[in-house]
Amino acid sequence: MNTPTWISRSVSLLRAAPGESGGGAAASPALRSTRERLKATLRRDQEALSPRILRRTLTELQSIVDLRVSEVEGGRRAKAVAEWYATTTPAERRDVWLLISEQFAPDAAKVKGAREQYEAAVGTPEEGRAEIRLRRALVSPRTRLLQRFASFPDGMRFLVDLRAELLPHLKSKGDESARLLALDDELESLFSTWFDVAFLELRRISWDSPASLIEKLIKYEAVHDIRSWSDVKNRLDSDRRCYGFFHPSLPDEPLIFVEVALQDDVTASITPLLDESAEASDLTRATTAIFYSISNTQTGLRGVSFGDSLIKHVVEELRAEFPKLRTFATLSPIPGFKSWLAKNLAAQIEHLDDKQRAELGKVVDFAPPGPSHVLAAMDDVLALAPKSPLRQFIVRCAAQYLARSLVDGKPADPVARFHLGNGARVERLNWAGDPSAKGLKQSYGLMVNYLYDLKRLDKHRHMLAQGKVPASGEIDSLCLT
Repeated sequence: MNTPTWISRSVSLLRAAPGESGGGAAASPALRSTRERLKATLRRDQEALSPRILRRTLTELQSIVDLRVSEVEGGRRAKAVAEWYATTTPAERRDVWLLISEQFAPDAAKVKGAREQYEAAVGTPEEGRAEIRLRRALVSPRTRLLQRFASFPDGMRFLVDLRAELLPHLKSKGDESARLLALDDELESLFSTWFDVAFLELRRISWDSPASLIEKLIKYEAVHDIRSWSDVKNRLDSDRRCYGFFHPSLPDEPLIFVEVALQDDVTASITPLLDESAEASDLTRATTAIFYSISNTQTGLRGVSFGDSLIKHVVEELRAEFPKLRTFATLSPIPGFKSWLAKNLAAQIEHLDDKQRAELGKVVDFAPPGPSHVLAAMDDVLALAPKSPLRQFIVRCAAQYLARSLVDGKPADPVARFHLGNGARVERLNWAGDPSAKGLKQSYGLMVNYLYDLKRLDKHRHMLAQGKVPASGEIDSLCLT
């Protein structure tokens, strides 16, 4: 499909214009709204697309949702714009985002009128019709535009990648960030529908899967880096299972995948699971499924929840294949623990009683022990003996972090937030569970087992909603408060 002539010509003029900003990654954010810029005649140095090209881009975008053109023609026009978009600079793309966000909003007058009619109709026989009119008024041209982009082959890939590039621009507190929020929210809302679990396919990924798919595992593994082909082969061995969710529009791209080890007990360390020379477990004795890595692959789908559904579907698959499985648990990192402890160490020391504080002081060679003394003594935590007061203190702080530390009513740790939100409970802490450099940097090598008790998932979710973290008696006994 050929790119529209005006777009090619405009881009060429833009590239060749002397003394004008090309809009690279380092370009300053545009300060004027697209409404102001569309009315202007001269471009500003900080703006990537001149008013003339901005107006032409808007015209082309509007033509995609022209009510006089068919869905097929609209999709064709969207494809042509997407091809042009692929040739633009980051700053030029930012201008396109601003156009879509600001120029394709719902009609404010229609929304106001429909809302007033609905409010007047509440409690009357006309309430249903008024609600329909309000719903239709709230459907923005932006929604239809994004739907047209999704309709052509690779259109969904285009939109997911667009949002992935957009998201970092929302982190700032500037005016431009606020102006892009509408586009981001619209994309997230549409993705939540388009990527609903009802439209996803659960597939097992094995060593017999296409090499291109296995390469995706290597690329997207986010918890324990895959070091080699022998490493990934070990993770797909006979005593392992790997499952991913796939969408028809991205058929060769797992949206999320989980790696599972089939064991006869709850695993306490990641080391044997990643040991390529270890013998495969005896599947006839397997009673426990350990979820040891869950990775989302698409940044552009942030906010779309797959994990809880994935785990549920995988549990059903595993129980059907291995009826002896009784225990479903994770072996999870604690990525936020070390940074949390550095900020809260003084408070945790204060929670100790006099005897515990004195014992800790002896280990760090300073009484009473302060945060700086404790931190200095934690350089070589793996060498600490099981009964070391410092080791016991670290474990108790980790229990406090997982079972007592809440932010806005949710667990502070992101992995804990995920599993506890799915109905699991904090089951057990494992010293030196991950002795790798990454594990030591995140959590002093500690890992945690979250238990999925299938009969108590709803109960655990209810507890969490009430502000109480579900935890085993062992974890609760370790907490400092």
